[in-house]
Amino acid sequence: MTIRVLVADDQGMVRTGFTAFLSTQPDIDVVGEAADGEEAVRRVAELSPDVVLMDVRMPVLDGLQATRRILSSGGRPPKVLILTTFDLDDYVYEALRAGASGFLLKDASAVQLAEAVRVVAAGEALLAPSVTRRLISEFARLGPRRPRATLDGVTEREAEVLTLVAHGLSNQEIAERLVLSEQTVKTHVGRILAKLGLRDRAQAIVHAYETGLVRPGE
Repeated sequence: MTIRVLVADDQGMVRTGFTAFLSTQPDIDVVGEAADGEEAVRRVAELSPDVVLMDVRMPVLDGLQATRRILSSGGRPPKVLILTTFDLDDYVYEALRAGASGFLLKDASAVQLAEAVRVVAAGEALLAPSVTRRLISEFARLGPRRPRATLDGVTEREAEVLTLVAHGLSNQEIAERLVLSEQTVKTHVGRILAKLGLRDRAQAIVHAYETGLVRPGE
């Protein structure tokens, strides 16, 4: 299946570069571009992309505000992959709270960019270990936003998997830790998302910490 991508960045050369490279990928089709957040919101409504590459700092409407509007518009919203040159804690935290499925610095290689598109299109979160560490540090600073929640309907094994997801482990790493197959872990993650009404792995991490299901250091 071809992944439909919208590139939103206020720098024309960046948009052109991303579009040129991604267009060479047999499974990726760049369906449009946007120069600011407001245009990105309009283009998503017009083009229904699967993935939006969203710059953080843009005029008119920034990438975080645009992400919130796109993901709250109902229907079947696209996955949003945040792109920025700024490796800052508040962007990581706010981007994921806004509903983004991934966070990638613009100095990532072209190959990493294409793989990032595939990862978020498949419903996975794209969180580099360094990003996850900063996210956990931010939750440790802020504390849970609500009292520790119960895991109604979630099995003991699923709770174990969710804890490891929240600590930033990949499916492969979780499989090795729990002595399970990677496919079994993937199935557990899918059931966790369905039971808790979450969109993807990134949302699961935010949910786990903000509800106090998992606390930093545990």
